Amino acid sequence: MKTKSLPKAILAACALLLSLSAQAGKITVAAAADLKFAMDEIVTIFKQANPGDEVVVIYGSSGKFHTQIRQGAPYDLYFSADIAFPRELAKSGFAAATVKPYALGRIVLWSANLDASRMTLANLTDAKITRIAIANPKHAPYGKRAEEALRSSGLWEKVDPKLVYGENIAQTAQFVLTGNAQVGIVALSLAVNPELSSKGGYWLIPDNLHKPLEQGFIITKRAEGNAVAKRFADYLDSKPARAVMTRYGFVLPGETARK
Repeated sequence: MKTKSLPKAILAACALLLSLSAQAGKITVAAAADLKFAMDEIVTIFKQANPGDEVVVIYGSSGKFHTQIRQGAPYDLYFSADIAFPRELAKSGFAAATVKPYALGRIVLWSANLDASRMTLANLTDAKITRIAIANPKHAPYGKRAEEALRSSGLWEKVDPKLVYGENIAQTAQFVLTGNAQVGIVALSLAVNPELSSKGGYWLIPDNLHKPLEQGFIITKRAEGNAVAKRFADYLDSKPARAVMTRYGFVLPGETARK
């Protein structure tokens, strides 16, 4: 007695499931803290289009991620707030492909209690302001740019005693949000998020006061040949992803910064 063949529709469905299973996977992304809100949204819409893929994002300091990747940390993609870090990794053989620029960042003066939209950097010398938060310039690109802006304005020595340092730009914003600092120099991408924008205004620091915050990413050597890593990297060029980045104040490659 011959065994009946499975219906073609069932066979086709099984083949499709096996194909999707083979393509799906998990990646771990190391991302600069200024990307927190924008990247969370991008991951959400990416997963809607790729339901079988799992994307885990860890946010922190670009400089620290750079060191960790050199030490073998299991990251598949690395998004840095300073393109110099991934470029160094690529030169040292830690990248699976060339470095790709993804945005220019902007810095702003922001406060949860004061109307920073009516302030400039000169207001930071006011005796009533005793604590000013910036990211640590030693390893956080936004902290380096904050220092450059203050030095360009001739204010660094005057405000140095008031400075409190965040490990990354997200922690810096948290210091201001919780009252541990009265004002801070933070990423525009954080200041425009409803959680922060509802608390206080911001003042956009002129970009001629500091070097450009050119940001870039790599697929790491660990993820070479990883289809999910490439799929996610390519998705950053999609219209939905670009729209999210623009909404959070990032200037995309080839575009002009809004004043």
